[in-house]
Amino acid sequence: MSKQRSAGEIMRAETIYAVATGAGRAAIAVVRISGPDSRALVRLMAGRVPEPRQADLVTLRHPSTHDILDRCLLLFFEGPKSETGEDSAEFHLHGSRAVLAAVLDVLAALPNVRQAEPGEFARRSFLNGKADLAQMEGLADLLDAETQWQRRQAQRQLSGAMRDVTGPWRAILVQASAQIETAIDFTDDVDLAETVHGTVIALLWPVLKGLRHELGQAKAAERVRDGVQIVIAGPPNAGKSTLLNALAKRDAAIVSTIAGTTRDPIEVHMDFDGCPVTLVDTAGLRDSSDSIEQIGISRARSRADEADLLLWLSEDGRPPEVETSGVVWSIVTKADAIPPDRRQPETFYLSTETGENLAALLDRLADYARGIAQSGAMGLLTRTRHRQAFEAAEQALVRIVGDTSLPVELMAEELRAARFALERLIGTVDVEDILGDIFSRFCIGK
Repeated sequence: MSKQRSAGEIMRAETIYAVATGAGRAAIAVVRISGPDSRALVRLMAGRVPEPRQADLVTLRHPSTHDILDRCLLLFFEGPKSETGEDSAEFHLHGSRAVLAAVLDVLAALPNVRQAEPGEFARRSFLNGKADLAQMEGLADLLDAETQWQRRQAQRQLSGAMRDVTGPWRAILVQASAQIETAIDFTDDVDLAETVHGTVIALLWPVLKGLRHELGQAKAAERVRDGVQIVIAGPPNAGKSTLLNALAKRDAAIVSTIAGTTRDPIEVHMDFDGCPVTLVDTAGLRDSSDSIEQIGISRARSRADEADLLLWLSEDGRPPEVETSGVVWSIVTKADAIPPDRRQPETFYLSTETGENLAALLDRLADYARGIAQSGAMGLLTRTRHRQAFEAAEQALVRIVGDTSLPVELMAEELRAARFALERLIGTVDVEDILGDIFSRFCIGK
């Protein structure tokens, strides 16, 4: 009886195609194909197969009518020396919709050829060992990057930084496991077990130190990818919406002297020195009998609690009336109405009416975001999945080094758990449950 094929094997048995450029009229449209029939498909439409990785000017013809579809550049990539690890090709067509539609119609009519699913080219690259899972996540982040620090972070992941860092750690864990297996084979030798325990702990300390270092940078790294959350909070009419509009340089929020105008949090996405920032205006905090306003106030408190940086605005310098796990900057607003002799030292005064200290606040915000970006861009753990894997590996090693009486059998199990966490991180074991989520976020032609 033949072995049942996996979903990946079935997928790779078909030849896929997709448009790799944007929709609409353009100078060039690129159509990609990949799969076992790529060479035959190229010969069928172009009449010949170019030398691998050498551009060739060819005439594409309809296989049945022999009508000219387009005169284009053709690139052929022979597997496994291709992005997907399979035979693949690219047609660089004229970008008219008619030309593109004609070529796609031909491809759709061919046997064993179908349109690619979102991210299927990247998924085949992963399945064929051309890149690990963390690199594929880096590619996804690069496609979504909107700021320069996001680009730098994504490029680092795409270059294989995760494997470069965790590979030596995994080798140490394998070495430690071999030491423990020796002790298990000679369980009656007490001296050997004690010696092995000490040797293993000495091996594991550098790995544990490295795991903790990366976990210490995780929050900043995730903020570079997802954006720094800066929340503006304070009592009603403290100038929160006015400040949001001034920082955004547009009327993003309604400004009114009527208390309770802002109900739902209003978000503005900004780029501070290459670091992505989400600026959030919230409802004024006060006691209210209005049930709708109460919901807005509750949401304001929730967003303040989650903030990386809380800008607490008030006219009288009152202390913050919300809880937050982030950094708090207290700002006294409407400074144009406060004479210099009534101002307190060590207090930041701001007037959006006259612009007093607005530029200084922008500089401080940019410095704050830049500090996060510079530390976060070098961090490995850009996703919750990464952080959870490192935490699992760290906890397993802590259980070993923290208990000198731990039996060697349990030490072996903890080492296996640590290795599994690191291997799952780069996709060498048991990641089928997350592949669909990762690659479905790619565009059709990637």
